[in-house]
Amino acid sequence: MRQFLKFMLASMLGTLLVGVVLIFLFIGMIAALGASVAMQGKPAPISERSVLHIKLDKPVVDRGSKDQFDLDMGPFSSVSQLGLNQILASLEHAKTDDRIAGIFLDLTYVDAGYATMREIREKLVEFKKESGKPVIAFSDTYTQGTYYLATAADSIYLQPKGDLDHRGLRSEYMFFKGMFEKLDIDVQFIRGRNNKFKSFGEMYTEDHMSPANREQNRMILAGLWKEHLDAIGQHTGLSHADLDRMAEQLDVRNAEDAAERGLVTGLKYRDEVLDVLKRSMDMPTDEDVEVAELQKYARTVPDERTGKLNSKLAVIYAEGSIMTGKSEDGTIGSTSLAATIREAREDSSIKAIVLRVNSPGGSGLASDVIWREVDLAKRVKPVVVSMGDVAASGGYYISAPATRIFAEPTTITGSIGVFGMIPNMKGFFNNKLGITFDGEKTHKYADMMTVSRPLSEEELAIVQDYVDEFYDGFKERVAEGRKMTVAQVDSIGQGRVWTGGDALRLGLVDELGGLEAAKTSAAELAGMSDYRVVELPKQKELIEQLLEDLNMQASMWVASTWMGEDVELLKQFKRAKDAKEHFGIQARMPYDIVIH
Repeated sequence: MRQFLKFMLASMLGTLLVGVVLIFLFIGMIAALGASVAMQGKPAPISERSVLHIKLDKPVVDRGSKDQFDLDMGPFSSVSQLGLNQILASLEHAKTDDRIAGIFLDLTYVDAGYATMREIREKLVEFKKESGKPVIAFSDTYTQGTYYLATAADSIYLQPKGDLDHRGLRSEYMFFKGMFEKLDIDVQFIRGRNNKFKSFGEMYTEDHMSPANREQNRMILAGLWKEHLDAIGQHTGLSHADLDRMAEQLDVRNAEDAAERGLVTGLKYRDEVLDVLKRSMDMPTDEDVEVAELQKYARTVPDERTGKLNSKLAVIYAEGSIMTGKSEDGTIGSTSLAATIREAREDSSIKAIVLRVNSPGGSGLASDVIWREVDLAKRVKPVVVSMGDVAASGGYYISAPATRIFAEPTTITGSIGVFGMIPNMKGFFNNKLGITFDGEKTHKYADMMTVSRPLSEEELAIVQDYVDEFYDGFKERVAEGRKMTVAQVDSIGQGRVWTGGDALRLGLVDELGGLEAAKTSAAELAGMSDYRVVELPKQKELIEQLLEDLNMQASMWVASTWMGEDVELLKQFKRAKDAKEHFGIQARMPYDIVIH
């Protein structure tokens, strides 16, 4: 009993201490928030001859938060997310901003897809050429993603004891067949006939990649690697053959190897790189460099607007998986997005629409609801789609009716195909839990979608017909939008994913380019020279957005703190755990693309 009381008191004391810490943390957060809110509308002053410090170690989303905060308390650090729209606007403004004398790329880590990184890289190259201001890159360790961005700089420096990763790209997927077998669960995966590349369900039904999936993976990686080598070659003058040989033989194993092979300008510590930056700005080395953090500088950038206020170009953001209902954080709700597109269509002051699509797809039904509104809008005014990192399956479905489609060479798109998944959990309930099911029904197919038994051959055929019918409709939507025959669409469909470069060759997109190119094209199609840009849907109010952001940031902080780089495995496991979301007819890309 004494031992029990000792442990109980220790537990109570521990709980009390944790509670006290949380209370102080909460009070500190509220105080910091109050100070941050007080500063809203009062952008931090930017000193003359400042260096724009670009550090992209937080997730880069398409659209940044309307309100910015400065909280630096564990999971509440940098609550607001920086958007690609803000990064591009900041770099555009910095070109002619006399207060900005140069850019310091601080590239320890970049959390962004290849298409997003390409847009940022191209804007950095444009900044360098048009402004004549220096761009210096530095890192203790370059990943392949950060090095890709660094190639936009005038000079690339690496810490003398650091590393530069140059060993090629890879893909790796987690398969859950063995786990489901141990649990006595049979995932019934039904893909459209001739949809051999539609491989999403393989993670649940197989223990390795199918030949078709391996083939499309190989082509996607080859396309991304070519873009990677093009960027390195432009900066270093090295040929693809030389760079391929370095990767194949793992010639770059330390900082000295990187410098010897011309991949970096030199090996220097951070303070030495700052001296280089000072010299490039004609500053005395004994003066301190004034630094303007990108997130703070973005607040000083004026809204993107020119000319008459009654002529507008609407940029509508569609980012995340597609689902029925209202949009939530990280998802595209068909009801919400359809209403936003309808609002833009019916607003006579909006002369053109840019639909920014960054989605691997999702619900087939929800995709069709959005498709309808895009199609109606196109009949009234130009609708230009700008594809982000991924616009595949349902993401391509909602893009197909657009007036024009832009994609980056590294965008992942296509995946024109459909599948259905229904779990048979009879074995799990019977053999693992000892649970059995019994009941009555009024008609033969009343219990067809139950998880307590397998589908019969006749029921499988019915579901197959549903899937095939939706695939036929998908092909017809694409054929109508892209001015192709259904047979042509089928030949490049079958669930296969393509890079943006391949998609251009196949006629799935019209031009290669990013968000800014899409906006320019939409304005030209609408005959607008003077207009202002409005971003939709309207962002949430300050406190509502703050609470959502805090919840998301806290979850990400806990996951990354405990799992580090293995957090990607956690995401895949969660996707398997939440597999019920994917049951039914889906238009979804078979995998995620992660660049390290």
